[in-house]
Amino acid sequence: MMIHDYLRTLISFAFVLGVLVTIHELGHYLAARWRGVHVDVFSIGFGPALFKWRDRVGTEWRVCAVPLGGYVRPHGFEDPEDATEEQKASWIKGRTFHDKPVGSRAIVILAGPVFNFILAFALFTLLFATAGEPHVRDEVAAVMPGSAAAQAGVLPGDIIRRIGPHDVATVEGLLDDLAGQAGAKTTLTVERGGQAVVLPVTLGAAADSDTHAHRGQLGVTFAVEAARPLSLPKAVVAGGKATWHATTQTLAGVWQIVSGQHSARDLGGPLKIAQLSGQVAQYGFASLLSFMALLSVNLGLINLFPVPLLDGGRLVFYAIEAIRGRPVSKRVQEVSFQAGFAVLAGLFLFSTFNDLSGFGLFKWIAALAG
Repeated sequence: MMIHDYLRTLISFAFVLGVLVTIHELGHYLAARWRGVHVDVFSIGFGPALFKWRDRVGTEWRVCAVPLGGYVRPHGFEDPEDATEEQKASWIKGRTFHDKPVGSRAIVILAGPVFNFILAFALFTLLFATAGEPHVRDEVAAVMPGSAAAQAGVLPGDIIRRIGPHDVATVEGLLDDLAGQAGAKTTLTVERGGQAVVLPVTLGAAADSDTHAHRGQLGVTFAVEAARPLSLPKAVVAGGKATWHATTQTLAGVWQIVSGQHSARDLGGPLKIAQLSGQVAQYGFASLLSFMALLSVNLGLINLFPVPLLDGGRLVFYAIEAIRGRPVSKRVQEVSFQAGFAVLAGLFLFSTFNDLSGFGLFKWIAALAG
């Protein structure tokens, strides 16, 4: 990789992460202001502040040296029993986080992930209104030599209508049907020149390098319609559908890892995100925005997982408080936060290990040692 490739990767990663985290924290900030909570600090990044200023309502805004996150510090976020006398003396009556009803506190916490979904929707809508929505047709564009499709006699221009007894409604549906039929003998019904043609086929099998499971493979590529900008109303609808699709696909991917259908080695970390940011950026700003929209959905969902230290974990505590009429005991919260920290730290280390393995670092070290 050339120096300019590294530079592009670093700039793209900082841009992507900076925008996603800033929008997330902006959700917390605006919700806090709405619910009457003063915000002490809004920080973009961590570490020493490169720039900082205080606005007219007293919030300190910071741009820090390490662009790997950010945070909002609501006024009086700490519990009274944990606060020092100096902190208590600085509290503004009626503007502290801990004094607000549980519903208001939950709104402030929930707003961060919600703003990530709003960002994804806005980015998808913008892309569809300006660059258009690419559409994959069920028409075969090319047949790979020696593939199952080639041996069955599939031709470019064929439209796949059925696989075995199942109708094909979309390309995605076809791929889902193929996935579980590695090596199966079945039939393809294609539309060719306005006529239905039935072709016997033995599906190929593609091995997953991590799980060693086999997926059915046909060996064709499909035609892609040139994207055309949509009208704003249509772009809004398409943006909503794209956001929903990204959400359901992300949840399905998480479930497949949890249930063992996919290897945990599929889990990527910050290094993988940085690499993908650089790769996507070389295809243009529109591609980078699309990647950001998908990541924003992921960030919103991850923060809603019921893991202490994440927004979802706090929301679970607030839900219990609303039901019981009193907060969860301090001891339970402390143990939960410690467990949550251990889980998140473990996931971070594991995903980073996956990233480094994917980059070939450990093979390189082993080769040097050998």
